[in-house]
Amino acid sequence: MADVKANAEALIPKFKLDRVLNQDQAGRRTSLLGTIDSNPALLILERAPFPADPSYLAATPTTLSSITNLGANDIYHWYLANTSSTSTDTSLADLKINLIYPCTATHIKKYSKQGVRFVTETPELYASHIRPYMQRKRGDGRLDWVFNIIEGRTEVEDVIYRTELGTQGDEGFLLIPDLNWDRKTIEGLHLLALVERRDIWSLRDLRKKHIPWLQHMKAKLLAATVKQYPDIEIDQLKLYVHYQPTYYHFHIHIVHVQLEAGATQAVGKAMRRRVWMVLH
Repeated sequence: MADVKANAEALIPKFKLDRVLNQDQAGRRTSLLGTIDSNPALLILERAPFPADPSYLAATPTTLSSITNLGANDIYHWYLANTSSTSTDTSLADLKINLIYPCTATHIKKYSKQGVRFVTETPELYASHIRPYMQRKRGDGRLDWVFNIIEGRTEVEDVIYRTELGTQGDEGFLLIPDLNWDRKTIEGLHLLALVERRDIWSLRDLRKKHIPWLQHMKAKLLAATVKQYPDIEIDQLKLYVHYQPTYYHFHIHIVHVQLEAGATQAVGKAMRRRVWMVLH
């Protein structure tokens, strides 16, 4: 049995790459074609989950190398880094990091494991509970980071497209990379459109009169994205909104169709069909 294990482990270092067949899960899994002892071989590399050992996790921030800041806005910071202490090549970063500092009790709750329930939201429930909840969540400076972007105080160099600030009335908006994207994996592309107007908090505030505005915005967002990233074509993009959103200022997600949906994005896709189907 030991010989079988040893022989199997000896195969991997003998792999010789011919070509990369595919990258998926936003670059977290790679399929390689090559040979071992002149025989064809497929090697599928997939990043394993982080170990749960607290001592390992506690030491991880101190062992990273080539930490490169991608941007910062208010209490939010995002980076690329190498988990290998021997690597200094920033182009080979294998870790995307988001830092919230200083964080609040609300952030801690958001990123902690939570139970999930299915709730049918009635107009009465929205008026009595949801809308007041939204109002509270818009207070205490919680949207400062959004307004910083819109008003040109932060992330100015990251803006891909924007209408001239303050000149479009209720129709102004801008397009930037989402902080969760590493900005290099095209199939993991994730952009964010923020509207200037502050009276639309979520999907619930959209009305029939907003359809021309949404159609105009959709066309501009798609055109700006394929211009900025010429390796992408329009039919490789999808747009969606979340409900409930993470924050209560209307925004639209633009992602590559290959980006695999997480739990919240899967819900957003359903909202995409219901909202954007009227735009065709």
